[in-house]
Amino acid sequence: MSSSSMDATLPDLVCQLDNVQGFCRRSHFCSLETPSGFLMILIKFDGFHHFRMPVIELSEHGIVLIVEETGCLQAKVYLQKELFVKYEYTAEARPRFGVSLGLLVDCLNTFSVPGHSSMIEFRYPGPDMQLLLKSIDSLDACIYAEIRTRIPDTMSWDYNFEPMGTTPLSFTVKSSALKEAIDDLEWPGSSIKITVQPNPPSVTLRGEGHGDLQIDFLYYVNTDLLAAFNCDREVSHRYKYKFLRAATSNIPSSVVKDNRGSKITVGRGGILKVQHLVSVARATHPHIDSAGYQPPSRIAYIEFFVKPEEVDDD
Repeated sequence: MSSSSMDATLPDLVCQLDNVQGFCRRSHFCSLETPSGFLMILIKFDGFHHFRMPVIELSEHGIVLIVEETGCLQAKVYLQKELFVKYEYTAEARPRFGVSLGLLVDCLNTFSVPGHSSMIEFRYPGPDMQLLLKSIDSLDACIYAEIRTRIPDTMSWDYNFEPMGTTPLSFTVKSSALKEAIDDLEWPGSSIKITVQPNPPSVTLRGEGHGDLQIDFLYYVNTDLLAAFNCDREVSHRYKYKFLRAATSNIPSSVVKDNRGSKITVGRGGILKVQHLVSVARATHPHIDSAGYQPPSRIAYIEFFVKPEEVDDD
């Protein structure tokens, strides 16, 4: 396509990303991982066959990618505008569009050059509502690409999270311990009951099926493991194992290695929110503007929303 088509319409968003090298090969999952650590993970649905086409939402604050599976699991990846070298947003509303995540990964692989920091410009929408991409850091060649988008389907359940009561019921546990606990709970072969109680301050994960297995996180016994705890009443809900595993098995390796924490919050109706924070490293040669400004360390947010098996209206 010609470069003129990139400027044929006034876009809602023009942004530039400083490095997209090393995208993972797509095989039963979609993830993005680069040597510079731009984004360690988007979303993985290992063995899930009914997830909807990802929806991308644009705003003045950044880009949000939303994926849903069977109305019971929803994942959101927040790419704040600080992650980008350039972020120009002109839309009045918040545009949404559907796009094939696998196609996007394959397309970005085309722009990736081993050993070279490839800067890419994204524009949306193009003349026919496409997502437009072009390389902008080479004097010798320029690569253009366009990805067709579609009007997104309506999400089958409201993902606007509401706290339970006046005191948010939440706890923060080391990500590595949370992942190991959920992995171990696969053995009973059943749903997992999560109980949060104030006396003694603790979190219990219990699986019952072919056998029984219970894992306890005690707040005052090991504050390094359970770093924060807020609970004023006992609450218990059951969740399907495969959904809990989807929310924890994809914790980025950098988060586990750095021994960071994942925050879990129980909302109204027992909806579980699992939050991971991913530090995003700059490219090997970070962009510095004409005024000498170098962007600070950047953060990507990953959230999973899991519905309980039985909804409790209390």
